[in-house]
Formats: sequence, structure tokens, C-alpha cells
Amino acid sequence: QVQLVESGGGSVQAGGSLRLSCAPSGYTYSSASSGCMAWFRQAPGKEREGVAAIYTSGGSTYYADSVKGRFTISQDNAKNTVYLQMNSLKPEDTAMYYCAAAEWIGDLWFLPYEYNYWGQGTQVTVSS
Repeated sequence: QVQLVESGGGSVQAGGSLRLSCAPSGYTYSSASSGCMAWFRQAPGKEREGVAAIYTSGGSTYYADSVKGRFTISQDNAKNTVYLQMNSLKPEDTAMYYCAAAEWIGDLWFLPYEYNYWGQGTQVTVSS
């Protein structure tokens, strides 16, 4: 059974930083050569949106326009862990953040239905 376990959420003031971690169990993301790992977020009353993704093959990264230059997605294959470093946080970044894994994916990294596995979410709250 595949589980994605997120950690690192919390409450910070605007301008602060947090680092989220996602550690899959029962799934080695580096073995899915055409897959990717991603972070999504969902605020109350809003749709789930793609924040960042990292492709297994080549390590290409993609970001939502709203987080470019502030967030960085990275992976540590030895630890089978994916990270999301979030800097210069804004109140509008407040949401539940979810880790997701796709065994095979094309260009549409930002679409939730492209992903096979999801974590339970970790809350990020940014106060002004």
C-alpha cells in the first residue's frame, strides 16, 4: 500500500519560511522514470491547485506563476523524499498542502487527476 506522508507545515508570519517534506512509503518515485512528484494546495472554498512539480527523468521543475521565485521543489533520491522550500510567504499562501505522485505523466503536471497517489495534507497558515 502506497502512502505519502507530509510534514513541515505550520503557522508563520508573512515573509517567513517553511519547508515541507513528503516521504512516500511503499513507493519509490525514482523508479517511475516517466513520473513526477508534485505539491498541490487547497484553500477553503477554492479548487485544488498545482504549486510545483519535479519530474523523475531529468529532474525538471515547474511552478505555478504565483510561487515562482519564492518556492523551490527538490528531491533526495537516497532518502526517497521530496521537499518544498517556501520563502517570502504571503497570507494568500495559506492552504492545506498536499503531496502527490504520478507514475506516468505528460505535460499537464498541474492537473490533480494526473496523479495516482496523494498524501493526507499538511496545513500552512501565513498571518499578516
